[in-house]
Amino acid sequence: MSDDQPTSPAAGAAAKPTAVEVAKTASNFLRGDIARELADGAPGFGKGSIQLLKNHGTYQQDDREARKAREGAKSAREISFMIRTCVPGGKLTAAQLLAALDLGDAVGNGTIRLTTRQSIQHHGVVKGDLKPFMQRIHDIQMSTLAACGDVERNIMCCPAPLHNNPVRDEMQATLDRLAQHLAPRTRAYYEIWLTDPDTGEKTLAGGTSADKDVEPIYGPTYLPRKFKTAFALPEDNCTDVYANDLGFIVVHENGKILGYNVLAGGGMGVTPSAAKTFPALAKRLGFVPPEDVLAIAEAIVKVQRDFGNRSDRKTARLKYTIHTMGLDAFRAKVEEYFGKPLAPCHPADIHGFDDHIGWHDQGDRNYFYGFNVENGRVHDTGTFRLKTALRRILHDLKPGVRITAHQSLLFTGLAVTDRERITKILHDHGVKTSEEISTLRRWSMACVALPTCGLAVAESERVLPGLIDSLEPEVAKLGLSNDAFTVRMTGCPNACARPYNSDIGIVGRTLGKYTIFLGGRLLGDRLNEQYKDVVPFENLAQEITAVLACFKAERKPGETLGDFCHRKGVDGVRSWADQWLAGSRGHG
Repeated sequence: MSDDQPTSPAAGAAAKPTAVEVAKTASNFLRGDIARELADGAPGFGKGSIQLLKNHGTYQQDDREARKAREGAKSAREISFMIRTCVPGGKLTAAQLLAALDLGDAVGNGTIRLTTRQSIQHHGVVKGDLKPFMQRIHDIQMSTLAACGDVERNIMCCPAPLHNNPVRDEMQATLDRLAQHLAPRTRAYYEIWLTDPDTGEKTLAGGTSADKDVEPIYGPTYLPRKFKTAFALPEDNCTDVYANDLGFIVVHENGKILGYNVLAGGGMGVTPSAAKTFPALAKRLGFVPPEDVLAIAEAIVKVQRDFGNRSDRKTARLKYTIHTMGLDAFRAKVEEYFGKPLAPCHPADIHGFDDHIGWHDQGDRNYFYGFNVENGRVHDTGTFRLKTALRRILHDLKPGVRITAHQSLLFTGLAVTDRERITKILHDHGVKTSEEISTLRRWSMACVALPTCGLAVAESERVLPGLIDSLEPEVAKLGLSNDAFTVRMTGCPNACARPYNSDIGIVGRTLGKYTIFLGGRLLGDRLNEQYKDVVPFENLAQEITAVLACFKAERKPGETLGDFCHRKGVDGVRSWADQWLAGSRGHG
């Protein structure tokens, strides 16, 4: 078998390929009709281009609320675009984040959003601003290429700059090499978006038009579905490594990386109408030395390229390829592409989790500050002027910046005297410091959902803060204010905020109603179970309070909420909580 282009038939190759596969095949390496449609004066793109655009980092969206608000035109779509910027490992500069904030004001909806994969999203961009946006992103040495689409997405790793341990710096460097190695090679991105409008010449950063298109890893049809990769440390799984298609757990001793345990087949997305879909945690595949990271990643991507399902996008992720092939057969095929056997996994596994919020010594006479950004949304609203506060911090202190997998920010390279300055800037703009928010809010997370996400069936980002408001006094009454447990909410089962491995998962079922899941845990290495279905939003706080009351009454010393629910079982928790709820209502 050639390593350069796919020759093995994909699973289900005899079946008719999906429309997305047809569009990719005919696209000439992701070009398609994007350039022509970009200049056609219409507010949006055709179906084929909509799919191809994802690989360029943008989703065409329809603001359902804005559409309905238009008098006499309720059926007319209100088209805008979400653009996502790749930030490998969440690492960027103060100047880059300032430029992103400026772009949000200039061509977006006045906000930016930090994502659960350490990248940046802009919402509300109109079609005519797409090309200027891409060019401005390029000017600050960033890119949107492969931030979405059927390719390797933004690769994650722990963002904490703890320089007293060289392991983290080496891990970030390995991630940078892997991100470059797995990036699409097509010139389409540069031809479409970065052409000089006056001369028509292509930017040198992307190569010249004479370069031959070749995708040695992806081939002309790229992957069957999106592909996500993360790095983690055994003592710090802040990237939720088991929720990814491909994961690398660093095995290290005495400040030296011995190698990586390789995981494969994680993924959270579910299609509720398709019983064949399911969330999955990645499986431990084998161990590789540091020098083999790029090669094993490439082998796994190529196996997915050649054997992933291209006739049904609902079952096209790597988790389904492994489920269909079986883990042993999948490992054997990976070894065939890798060119040698995989060593068994090292015993090292995940045992810790740190969101890095608050003040920390970097180990180089500087400090970093982990600042909680609720649900990742950076905005100014009324007296709450977070966006303006961040601009002031970035401009005045010029810190390094890291985005966390919990949608928050680390300001790095700070002096001890900067603590008071940052606190004053935040307070002057009506923003609480990380130390002033509850543990419950700190560990909560939501996806964007309504009104722009086309998959959303219920609210998420806009309603989770209010739910936390309702829960905070109840948590305090129960004496659980210092307990850390994850509460993750999504507007649909596709699970962008990773609800299926959290302590409490809240998943949109239909408008105003949700499914509650219990029994995952902070470590992210266990799936939770369905607890109650079709729960009205107005009942969520009461239902969750009942679960917490059960936890308070029957937990073992040191037991976490997720471990308690897993030990007692959802049936046991439900029985106890329902009795508690009945008693509370009767007492009321």
